[in-house]
Amino acid sequence: MLRWPIALALTLLVCHTASAAALKLEVAATDQDEINIPITVAVPKSTAGDAEVATVTLSDGTKLSGQLTAPRLLSKADAKKDRELTFVLPKLAANAKLTATVDFGGSVGDQQFSWKDQPGKSMDLLFGKQPVLRYMYESLDESSPERRNETFKIYHHVFDMDGENLLTKGPGGLFQHHRGLFYGFNRISYTTDGKKQNADVWHCNNGESQAHVDVLSSEAGPVLGRQLLQIEWRGRDAKPFAVEQREMTVYHTPQGRLIEFASRLDSKVDDLKLDGDPQHAGFQFRATQYVPDNTAKKTFYIRPDGKGKPGAFRNWPGQKEHIDLPWNVLVFEAFDKTYSTCYLDRPTNPKPARFSERDYGRFGSYFATDVPQGKPLDVNYRVYLTEGEISPEAITESYASFNQPPQVSIVE
Repeated sequence: MLRWPIALALTLLVCHTASAAALKLEVAATDQDEINIPITVAVPKSTAGDAEVATVTLSDGTKLSGQLTAPRLLSKADAKKDRELTFVLPKLAANAKLTATVDFGGSVGDQQFSWKDQPGKSMDLLFGKQPVLRYMYESLDESSPERRNETFKIYHHVFDMDGENLLTKGPGGLFQHHRGLFYGFNRISYTTDGKKQNADVWHCNNGESQAHVDVLSSEAGPVLGRQLLQIEWRGRDAKPFAVEQREMTVYHTPQGRLIEFASRLDSKVDDLKLDGDPQHAGFQFRATQYVPDNTAKKTFYIRPDGKGKPGAFRNWPGQKEHIDLPWNVLVFEAFDKTYSTCYLDRPTNPKPARFSERDYGRFGSYFATDVPQGKPLDVNYRVYLTEGEISPEAITESYASFNQPPQVSIVE
């Protein structure tokens, strides 16, 4: 059951604030050029008032939209005292310093994010009238093998820049267990009631599943759309052995789709261990079925050591160097266009991270780790998807924006 009605997830076209005063910020860049940089700063509720939007005026006169939200899943902000202000800098030069004035409140037009639910089946994130992301959350249906295959896992689809075609794959097609943006493991073990259990929430062939439980919160405005989901990881006995909070954020950027994935997994059993293989575990992206049907031999990858050949791919452990990559890029053709999907890892995610690629457009990485009760597993990734072949400079700048963001401080 959805806790937040869709009407509450829609941002008001005109947002008012009662008594919020202007705020001044100082932004200090690192020694890297950066692009599409989500700048997020914790703002006391006493300062922001009840504003939902803000105008951010940079020292050079540039005006940007700002959005105020509850703190992110993995934020260190105090949810009782703080809200988070987020705006996106299109570009920032290395070692640059700038100041910004934040005026809370104001109005926005219809070019903003909103959530649209198809109850019991899926939920779309739109920007204006164009769909951007789709959450597939239909409940497990065991009325037939076909229906079970369609509903045994939850995942997210990504739309192209025009909102016309899905660039990710759903059920069926080549390797029907690979779908969209997905996170799971095929070699899971744990102990419950003194008995050792095994589970595979990737293939889900022995009664396992990943199940949507609730939308814990939704955010939508001119800068970002965000969902915080509660998901159960269920074993062969259909009982949950872990509960996940999964947060998906899409930032409005000048080009492409900038998607951030954050997850917090809590064990409900003893001795929970996550493991797998490079093709069926971790956080992965699977391109549309159009690719294996038509263009797989044109697929290539761009890696930190250079650009690969069309149709060629690497997998750990066959290529032992295919491990702990800071980033990896899939370039594929679909619907008469070329797309680049940049997969950005973080040093704070568990390591070693073993990477996998396929010419049909599935790639990502996995790790093995224990998840003790009371010590949840946090992971954080970004996916940047854009038209055309992405440049090496843009990859480096995107990675820097994720892992070495500018330092932001409130000027007293």
